[in-house]
Amino acid sequence: MIKPQINVNPLFTKHASMHKTTIGDTTESDWRLRVFDSLSFPTLILKPDRTVIAVNQRFLERNQTKEADIIGRTCKDFFRQYSDKEHLSCTGAGCPLNKSLISRSPQSTVLKTTTKQGKEIWEERVLSPIFGDDGEVKYIIESLRDITAVKHLEKKYSDVRELIDKVVQSSVSAIMAAGRKGEIILMNQAAEDLFGYAVNDAQNINIEDFYPAGVARQIMKSLRDGNIGETGKLPSTQVNVLTKDKEEIPVEMTAAIIYEDGKEAATAAIFNDLREKQAVQKKLEEAESQLYQSEKLASLGRLSAGVAHEINNPLTSILLYGNLMREKLEKDHPLTDNLNYILEDAERCKDIVKNLLAYSRQTRPSKDDFYLNDLVSESLRLIRDQKLFMNVEIIKDLDDHHIKVNADKNQLCQVVINLIINAFDAMEGTGILILKTYRNRETEKAFIEVTDTGSGIPHDNISKVFDPFFTTKDVGKGTGLGLSMAYGIMEENHGRISIKSTGKKGTTILLELPEKISSSEFPFMSIG
Repeated sequence: MIKPQINVNPLFTKHASMHKTTIGDTTESDWRLRVFDSLSFPTLILKPDRTVIAVNQRFLERNQTKEADIIGRTCKDFFRQYSDKEHLSCTGAGCPLNKSLISRSPQSTVLKTTTKQGKEIWEERVLSPIFGDDGEVKYIIESLRDITAVKHLEKKYSDVRELIDKVVQSSVSAIMAAGRKGEIILMNQAAEDLFGYAVNDAQNINIEDFYPAGVARQIMKSLRDGNIGETGKLPSTQVNVLTKDKEEIPVEMTAAIIYEDGKEAATAAIFNDLREKQAVQKKLEEAESQLYQSEKLASLGRLSAGVAHEINNPLTSILLYGNLMREKLEKDHPLTDNLNYILEDAERCKDIVKNLLAYSRQTRPSKDDFYLNDLVSESLRLIRDQKLFMNVEIIKDLDDHHIKVNADKNQLCQVVINLIINAFDAMEGTGILILKTYRNRETEKAFIEVTDTGSGIPHDNISKVFDPFFTTKDVGKGTGLGLSMAYGIMEENHGRISIKSTGKKGTTILLELPEKISSSEFPFMSIG
């Protein structure tokens, strides 16, 4: 606290001659002494040579001393007696008394001292010059204010601020704050990692740089909308944010407006990266889908086996007696055509029963080691209807490496052939068929892709293509068991089948199998 300059001539003091001007019943010197003693802060008056010539009552009470023990001594000697440290910096330009004499203006300083009783205190000491009639500094008045409580509050506040800063900086969630104009005023380490900006970049970026066009304004609109939540607060919301490289990242964010005197002063937001969470969720959904599909296939397999056996016996009789009847009918008999229709439909039923029995097979696959490229080539050779190849260009994009797998080769041939025939049907006999093999060394997975240039799979059917008896083919042209059987075969061989992509330009079906890594690929391994 800076006190105003005091101009008294002569100085009121108990030890200096006083004017005897009468104010009521009180002389001027008595009045000045009473004012001096009534000051709420301990106060003393010094000569320019630092000699103490007067102290007020509050000073005596605070130091538990007598006037006679102070008057005539220098401030340095007195304060050293009552403290374990010297009074201020009593030499050179650092001394506030010297500064006040030189500048002819009030000076203040804050001093931390420890009393003889071991109590640590903080004092603000204010020194103001007192001028004589000649305009020269005659005396210095020094007031002492105990600011220990204030300093403790400042220390507590500083500790809290430091703790909050540590919490913010150590948070795994990205935390950011911006001013009214969108300037960045706070960004923790997690925010730097998420967005790719450093704190040093803050002066060159605006909050709108962190969102796709229009998103920042929409967020502010939502913050001010009391219908969405409490005004000034945005509940957990999923949005996309932009990194420094303009990559869009899905995040879950909460935000709030910071108010000062009822006016918007800043905004703060907390961001949690959802990429890992979404990836885990996707894997969980895929696992649940596979489990559901496996359970469904198992139950349908048991049902199919029972139905196939029940139908097979009467169907065998129909075919047997129908053929005997046809042999006995004359060629031009009017019932011959009707009988042929019956036998054709019975043969189709026989194929359906055959597929049902294959679908419900309970035998384990007969596994062996073979190369993936050989599987693709052999599957192409085994397709009986070679007319399918006439107007279709076949491209074999096979990996140069001999990718080895351990599985039932016959079963996998059945899968690949089924996919190739489906591709021909999707292209209606004209287009490009691509068969590709490759591997992933890190995950030790081997892959086959079957790509066609057909019209793609409708979005509504994507989730159904591996369901038993689902087909988009005309009646009599498919049973809907091909892809469901392929799904079961891949499961039994510890593999997977999935739709990698589909659209108006075609479909790609992906087969995934564990790769069998031979020891020759790891020259550092030895057998001993």
